[in-house]
Amino acid sequence: MKKFLYLFMGQGDETAQQLASWENWFGDLGSNLVDGGNPLGAGRAMSSAGSKDLPHDHSAVTGYTIINAADMEAAEKLLAKCPMKNSVQIYECMPM
Repeated sequence: MKKFLYLFMGQGDETAQQLASWENWFGDLGSNLVDGGNPLGAGRAMSSAGSKDLPHDHSAVTGYTIINAADMEAAEKLLAKCPMKNSVQIYECMPM
């Protein structure tokens, strides 16, 4: 199995119903779930030129989850019941 990182995009206040949807989805992931992650707050971009605050809007990375899957297609299929806000970016975590 390979590890994949889901980066969730979008913001909004979570209702009790939405939180329950997330809990149900984490349960559906079963043994594929490595780290359920956390919501993310304000961010900052760092470079050799300095730093700047990142906007916390509909395009912001607002959470993450790490899962196990056979390949990218399997990782994508695991998102079928995900209660995502706007979109999800999927990255394979490469071994070192």
